[in-house]
Amino acid sequence: MNNSLFRVALLALLGLALFLGWRAWDDWQRGFEPETVVAASLQGLQEQNILVPFTARYVAVVTSTQSRLGLSAKKTLIMPGTVRYEVDLARLKPADVEWDAGERELTVTLPPIRLAGPEIDMEAISEFRDGTILLSLTDAEATLDAVNRKAAKAELIKQAKGDTPMRLARGAAENAIEQSFAMPLKAAGIDATVRARFAKR
Repeated sequence: MNNSLFRVALLALLGLALFLGWRAWDDWQRGFEPETVVAASLQGLQEQNILVPFTARYVAVVTSTQSRLGLSAKKTLIMPGTVRYEVDLARLKPADVEWDAGERELTVTLPPIRLAGPEIDMEAISEFRDGTILLSLTDAEATLDAVNRKAAKAELIKQAKGDTPMRLARGAAENAIEQSFAMPLKAAGIDATVRARFAKR
């Protein structure tokens, strides 16, 4: 009789252990649902704030002329500068992240690329001048310098907005964001396809 009670108690304890183990496994699995992992990844990206997926260096060559007192002067400025291509991750919202459970696909819509800079390489600037008399006798040189600097910065931005660098920047940003979501999903044992894209302009 005692043996029977012992077996019943042992079976009861075993059953309880199996039940608790199943509950722990179920809770652990629930902790790694795709939506949970995606939400955590999104929060991490938002806290990162700014993504710089691409930088590029450009060179602007501009020339300005001025005529006074029957004289003329000309200055040419060669100005290199670096432009950063940024994505403001703080602008990512839950509505921009769509999980398709049927296709097991995550789509992330990114805010537009923005340009930062140009950061001018002052040590690499070159200048050429013509019309020494007018430049020496008047403030023509200061005027030409101001015009050239403004035009050169505008030229650097124009180059930075070209189709090829913008395509490269968007591609680099999309790849970086896809990896940022894909790696946590994979680590959680979730097989999913991640596609990042920019909203159509």
